[in-house]
Amino acid sequence: MFIQTEPTPNPETLKFLLGRTVLPSGTIDYRGLSEAGASPLAQSLFVIEGVSGVFLGHDFISVTKGVAEWFHLKPLILGAIMEHFSQGLPVIMAALAAPAAAHEAGVAYAGADSEVVAQITELLETRVRPVVAQDGGDIVFHGFEAGIVFLHMRGACAGCPSSTLTLKNGIERMLRHFVPEVTEVRPI
Repeated sequence: MFIQTEPTPNPETLKFLLGRTVLPSGTIDYRGLSEAGASPLAQSLFVIEGVSGVFLGHDFISVTKGVAEWFHLKPLILGAIMEHFSQGLPVIMAALAAPAAAHEAGVAYAGADSEVVAQITELLETRVRPVVAQDGGDIVFHGFEAGIVFLHMRGACAGCPSSTLTLKNGIERMLRHFVPEVTEVRPI
C-alpha cells in the first residue's frame, strides 16, 4: 500500500491520501479516543502519543497533532494505517456507525427560510466542501438565523490559523453574493 502525505493550511494537521476508499460517503471527525469507539482505525491512531484529532474523508485521513513533531509522528501514523488496512479491518464498525454520525444532526433554521437554506447548502456542497476537502477538512452547515449562517469547521479546518480568513473572505463573500439574505457567516 502506497500512502501519500500532503501538508494542509493547518500546520498541526497532515493529510494522508490512501488511493482507496476510506468512507463511501460523508466524513467523520474525532477529537479524542473517547469519541472513536465506532472506528478501529481512529482508535489505533489515537493510541499514538501526540495524535489529537482524526478526520476520515472519502479517500483520505487527516491527522492533527498536539505538541509532538511530525518527523516523530508521521512514520508511526503511516505504520498504523498500513497495518489496519493490511489486516482487512473495517474503518467503521457497522453496528456502531449510527452514533458516530449523530453529531451531524441538529441543523437549525425557521421553516420560512427553507428556500434560502437550500441555496446555502447547494453552494456549500458544490463550491466549498470539495475545495476544503482538498485541504484535508470539511465545513458542515449547522444553521441559518436572522441572516447569519452557522458553519462547523472540521478536520484540518478546525483550529487552522487561516480558518477565519476562509470564512470571512471566502465563504461569507460568496454566500452574500449569491444569497442576498445572508449577512454574516459564523463558526460554531
